[in-house]
Amino acid sequence: MKLSILSRFNASLLFEYESEENSLKITLQAAVKSGADLRDANLYGAALYGADLHGADLRDANLYGAD
Repeated sequence: MKLSILSRFNASLLFEYESEENSLKITLQAAVKSGADLRDANLYGAALYGADLHGADLRDANLYGAD
C-alpha cells in the first residue's frame, strides 16, 4: 500500500512510501530516516504511538488529534 504525507497548507506531496503492510506511522518513520523535509506536514489524527521521530523537523505540522 502506498501512503503519502502532504503539506497542510497546499496539499503538495512531501513524502511518499510504499510497503506491503504500510501505515502512516511506518511512512513517517521512513520519511524521517530518509531526511525528508516534513515542515508543514498534515498528520491530523495520526496514530504515532511508539514512532521513532528523533531528528524529525515537524515545524508547523498539523498534529491535531495525533496520538
